[in-house]
Amino acid sequence: MTRVIAVANQKGGVAKTTTVHSLGCALSELGRNVLLVDLDPQACLTYSLGVDPDELEISIHDMFVRRVSAGEVRIKVPGVDRLELLPATIDLAGSEVQLLTRTGREHALSSALAEILAEYNYVLIDCPPSLGVLTINGLTAASEVLIPLQCEALSHRGVGQLLETIGDVRAFSNPNLEVRGVIATMYDDRTRHARSILESVQDRYGLKVLDPPVRKSIRFAEAPQLGKSILNHARSSQGAQAYRQLAKTIDVDGSAVEFGG
Repeated sequence: MTRVIAVANQKGGVAKTTTVHSLGCALSELGRNVLLVDLDPQACLTYSLGVDPDELEISIHDMFVRRVSAGEVRIKVPGVDRLELLPATIDLAGSEVQLLTRTGREHALSSALAEILAEYNYVLIDCPPSLGVLTINGLTAASEVLIPLQCEALSHRGVGQLLETIGDVRAFSNPNLEVRGVIATMYDDRTRHARSILESVQDRYGLKVLDPPVRKSIRFAEAPQLGKSILNHARSSQGAQAYRQLAKTIDVDGSAVEFGG
C-alpha cells in the first residue's frame, strides 16, 4: 500500500523542503519507489532537485487547471534512482485562485494522484508555508503528516494552528489523516531553550518527536545550489545520517500518533 505523507508547517523557514528532499532520497536509497510533490508556488523543492522551474513546459499548475494527467506532468529526478517529481512553477499561485471556485477543490490533488499512486511506495508532499487551499489539498491527499519544527518559540506557536487545520481536514475531507510526528530541524542541543520547546510540544499536544533531531549545518544551505540533497552533497555529515535514520524509522514503523486524545 502506498503511504502518502504530507510535510506541513505554515511557518516558513523550518526546513519543510529540505525534509521532503532528504527523506525522499533516503527512502530511495532503501530501495523504495518515491514520488515527491511540490505544492509550493515558490518551487523551492523543484529547484533544489536540479530542475529549473522556468524551463518546464508543464507542471502541477497544468494538472490542476488544464486537467493534464499526473503521469504526463511527473519527471525523473536527475541523478537519483527510484525518485520522481511532480514539479511546481510560479503559475501554481494562479492555480490556487482557480481552485477556490471549483466544486470539491480540496480533492484535486488526491484525484490527480489516483492513477499513478500504485506505482510508488511513498508519496511525499511539500506543502506551502500557509494554511490555504494548496495545503488543504496536500492534507486531504495524505494518510499521514510530518511536522518539521524549528526549536524556537514562534515555530512552536504555529503547531496549534496547524493541528486545528488538520482537525478540520479530518472532519470534512479526510477522516483517516493521522499525525506521524514532529521532526526537530536546525536543532542545537547545546541550548536549554531548544530542549524545552521539544518537551513542551510533546506535553501540550501529545505529539511524538521522531529521533534523531536534525542539527544545524552549513551543508544544508550548500546542497540546493548544486541541485543535490545533503545525502549526495555531504554523505557522511550528521545531517545526512539523521535523515537516513529518520527514513528507516518511518519505513519500519508505519504507526501514526493521534493528537488531542
